[in-house]
Amino acid sequence: MNASTTRGTRVAHVGIAVETFDGLLPFLRDVLGMPEVPLEDSDGARIRGLAADDTLVELLQSNESGTPIEKFLRKRGPGVHHLCFAVDDLDGTLAKCRAAGLRLIDTEPRPGAEGKRIAFLHPSSTGGVLVELTEN
Repeated sequence: MNASTTRGTRVAHVGIAVETFDGLLPFLRDVLGMPEVPLEDSDGARIRGLAADDTLVELLQSNESGTPIEKFLRKRGPGVHHLCFAVDDLDGTLAKCRAAGLRLIDTEPRPGAEGKRIAFLHPSSTGGVLVELTEN
């Protein structure tokens, strides 16, 4: 990747687990005026996206039992599920994570929402926060 296309690490989105979209969606969309962004469902979750400038807010509602979102909601209830950082070089960043001894949930990038390559890091290695990495 050449210097003219690098953006550096940035917050790509915040994933929020919800029991139903009805609780948070009207506030974000109607009160705060955040426009909806069409997103495809992924990993057993229905996803509704809203734009906050360059950062996306993903509302994640489980659509089947046994999914990561359903398990999260059962254990912790609604709330922030994960923080996603966009990086210029996902493969290189994962190599740095391995070298630093971080615990990877996804050892190799996989397809995620919006067809982007993603990988998750285990919260035990990132201060208790589930971190998703994706490419800019």
